[in-house]
Parts: sequence; structure tokens; C-alpha cells
Amino acid sequence: MSFTEPTAYDMYIRTSSFRGDALHASIGRAVFVVAVILAAAPMRAQSLTVAAASDLQSAIPAIASRFEKDTGRQVRLTFGSSGNFFTQIQNGAPFDVFLSADIDYPRRLEGSGQAERGSLYEYATGRLVIWTRNDSGIDLRRGLTVLSDERVRRIAIANPEHAPYGRAAVAALGHQRLYERVRKKFVLGENISQAAQFAQTGGADVGMLALSLALSPTLKSSGTYVEIPESWYPLIEQAAVVLASSRQKPLARQFIDYLKTPDSVRILESFGFAVPQTTR
Repeated sequence: MSFTEPTAYDMYIRTSSFRGDALHASIGRAVFVVAVILAAAPMRAQSLTVAAASDLQSAIPAIASRFEKDTGRQVRLTFGSSGNFFTQIQNGAPFDVFLSADIDYPRRLEGSGQAERGSLYEYATGRLVIWTRNDSGIDLRRGLTVLSDERVRRIAIANPEHAPYGRAAVAALGHQRLYERVRKKFVLGENISQAAQFAQTGGADVGMLALSLALSPTLKSSGTYVEIPESWYPLIEQAAVVLASSRQKPLARQFIDYLKTPDSVRILESFGFAVPQTTR
């Protein structure tokens, strides 16, 4: 399993005319190189490229690793904001599967013909928390009202323009009539993972983050969190879809089916995701 696309490279083979053993050695080397290329090509073709929402950074690698072990196929994961992936896919980004933190994006791709019809699967519902470092001295037991305190100077959230958790954070603050009082404190992350990084490294005093990230080993050991009531923000319904441009559609469908297995469900739940009852 890899987390970045492999670097493109060119291979150039030069042959010269030699006599005797030198000629045989040159041919032998050329044949060996060609054989390596031909052997590697099917492996690259059989790998699966997955665009995954940033709140899956802790959960999905474990699922992908099990999938690789069970199928012998490689999974390449790329993490980012769902909105940015949506735009990239519209512009022809070469992904096979899209794991979105907002079900609306896969639905729109299905509607436009850029995702395979009937492949959409709601794999989880995300949850929102407020998180702070152990040494911050900020009492999260007060809930969102603590964000209006003077000692809270910066609040990390994902950019609400393209990140579902950012929109959920804005909605929760609006529900509690705190948005106008605290919006000037916002430090915007490109995605929820970057917002978590701001909070964890001191770039912000508090973060409004995904529960799945708060339960990751790094944030769990370095900070504390309090869940925000789910009635304060719209459901963060997350869905997967097979992209129409995929050259690995059978493998892509197999990966989405794998999300429904008991082991995958347990992994998602261990990171705070609520999994639809239909998958059980």
C-alpha cells in the first residue's frame, strides 16, 4: 500500500554492435530489462487508486492493508478534502474509487455520469468534536461556549467552502449563536487533517475536528476532546463510489464491497464512525 502516486520515469535502452561474448551480454541485459518492465506492467495495472477524505487517515489504511492481504492487489491512497477531490475528478483526475466525507459529491458524480450508476455506498457517518492539547489549560467541559473566552485566540476548522467538517463546525456554532462571536478566531485548514495539525502543533488553541482524528494515536495521547451534539449540525453522511473513468472497475467494486465486511465495520467504528445498520 502506498500513499502517493509513483514518480513518472522513462527507461532508455541503447544497444550497440559487439562481437562474440560482448554481443551476447548486451542482448542478455536488454532481454532482462524488457522482462522486468513486462512483469511490472500488470502489477501497476492491477493497483487501485483511492481518493479518500482526510478524516479517514487513521481508519482506511488498516482496511486497505487487509484488502491487499486478502486480494494480492495494491491500494494507493491519496488523502484530501472531499470538495477538492470532487473538482479534481470533474477535471479528469485518474482515481478508481472516491471515499467522500459528504455524500452529496458522489451523488452529483453519479448524476453527471462521472461515477458508475448503482455503485454509491454510504459507508459511515462522521462526528464532530472540540479538541485541545493537554497542556492548554482550556476546560472543554464547558462545551462550545469556551470558544468565546479570551484565552482561546485561535480556533482551527477545515475550510467550509470545500470541507464537510468545516461546514459542520460553522453550523454547530450557528446553532449555539456563537458564530459571529468567534469567526475572527478561525484558522482554516485546507482539510480536516490540516486543521488537526494546526491544533496539535500549537497553531491554534482549539480545533473543531473529526472524532476519527481525535481517536488517532497522536491526538489521543497529546490532547483531550468533547463531542459536539449531533443535533447541532447536519449529518456528516459519507459515501463511496466507483468512478466512471476507472480502468479497474471490478477491483473498485470489490474494494467498496470490502468496506461492508465485519472487519472493516469494526475498524471504522473503532475510530468513532457510525456505520449504517444495513451493512451489518
